[in-house]
Amino acid sequence: MATLHASAVLVGPRAVLIRGPSGSGKSALVLGLLGAADSGLLPFARLVADDRVILSAHHGRLLVQAPEAIAGLVERRGHGILRLPHEPMAIVGRVVDLGAADAARLPEEASGQVVLDGVVLPRTCVAAGVPALPVVIAALRDPR
Repeated sequence: MATLHASAVLVGPRAVLIRGPSGSGKSALVLGLLGAADSGLLPFARLVADDRVILSAHHGRLLVQAPEAIAGLVERRGHGILRLPHEPMAIVGRVVDLGAADAARLPEEASGQVVLDGVVLPRTCVAAGVPALPVVIAALRDPR
């Protein structure tokens, strides 16, 4: 098991693991994905963890959960900490890297995957200053 500075949202049957430097918009993307589900842009979304996650690989799947002390908590910048319904654990289906140095308008195929704890996962890179929510929703809707 590893603890990582990241956030995670269950979107449909799989979680989106959101990584990035401090201030890159991880919590804002969490809230954006939850709002997208509330408005019907996504079929379902629920918080798994914000700010820190625990990752563990089991049988070729990467599992994500919140550390107990912050389970169900998410920061809304300028408003404070919110308590929301959350999933205790989820299988990661996609990694999103915010503020990614290798983000490109036409990304190389190699940047579209990442290996975490031996598990190969699809990866979406978002450059600093680019609104992440539309990029991530498009990636989630892509059937590839």
